[in-house]
Amino acid sequence: MKSFCALLLTLLPLTAFAYPIEVEKHLAGTDISYTTYDTAGDMGSIDLRNDGPQAAECKVVFRNGPEAPRTRKVRVEPGKTASVLQRFNRDILKLRLTVTCTSA
Repeated sequence: MKSFCALLLTLLPLTAFAYPIEVEKHLAGTDISYTTYDTAGDMGSIDLRNDGPQAAECKVVFRNGPEAPRTRKVRVEPGKTASVLQRFNRDILKLRLTVTCTSA
């Protein structure tokens, strides 16, 4: 039992790269839902799901501290999900996302 606990404690730093994610959304009447993921220490992602009857054009801005904001654009068809992923040069301490969607 002691060896199992020691093994678990040694693996803890390898899996402890979680960071807070803040999302500011401007959906303009679209039916977009989202799920965020802390994929890696220097990478974040968001899944956008369109539950509405029309396609949506979405723009996602990723901000990580002093690095320049990174913008990704995606079109989400009705009933579909789109993944947006961004890797940074530094480890993420706090990820801020701005999601802006309009009907296409």
